Amino acid sequence: MYIDRIRIGWDKISPDSYLTQVPAISLLQELAFRKPVTFFVGENGSGKSTLLEAIAIAYGFNPEGGTLNYNFSTHDDYSELCEALTIVQGTAKGRRGGFFLRAESFYNVSTKAIEYERELGRPMYGDRTLHEQSHGESFLNFIRTFTRTGLFIMDEPEAALSPQRQLSLFSRIAEMVREGSQYIIVTHSPILLAMPGADIIGFDDTGIKYLEYEETESYRITEMMINHRDLMVAQLLNE
Repeated sequence: MYIDRIRIGWDKISPDSYLTQVPAISLLQELAFRKPVTFFVGENGSGKSTLLEAIAIAYGFNPEGGTLNYNFSTHDDYSELCEALTIVQGTAKGRRGGFFLRAESFYNVSTKAIEYERELGRPMYGDRTLHEQSHGESFLNFIRTFTRTGLFIMDEPEAALSPQRQLSLFSRIAEMVREGSQYIIVTHSPILLAMPGADIIGFDDTGIKYLEYEETESYRITEMMINHRDLMVAQLLNE
């Protein structure tokens, strides 16, 4: 494990901070990472992406994403939580690798990657630049270039991926975990959440709690739509 646990020093956060109004975060003092793959799930605004971003920045990733070597900024909009976060590193050995994905800023990461390609004088992500590929293609090709184990932090990686490509990402994550990598992922994807042996942590107004796969909203709503489509559609259309 690259990260064993995190601790939040609330004395470093203003009492007027919006963070104190997010229950799942405001009630959190410490969080241990027990498995190589940890998923954060919950409704929009529940605090899961805010915590994920703070972990990434505190670990040393560029706030807009990329590898640990990326250093650029186009817009600083991250919260103060990263300054109050203490990371207790695990016992993983070797040089640190990894990647921080923010779906909304991956275009900027791709731009930087193209600059690095030009500096190296050779293609790294296929025979087309990342901007010449679809969002899903560019993201998967970016992931496939990683040859070193490390910490991978991803915020809704399924956003640009078809179900088939989510399956490809699932396989790649499983492969890299076997090699020694650790993943922390915010997701709504019932495909990714099916990863065997993963911890699923739910964020809501009562705080955080560990969930079984079948307890997640992503699974329950998808299962209802597939198995009871007519009823669900009728309810949605008020028929």
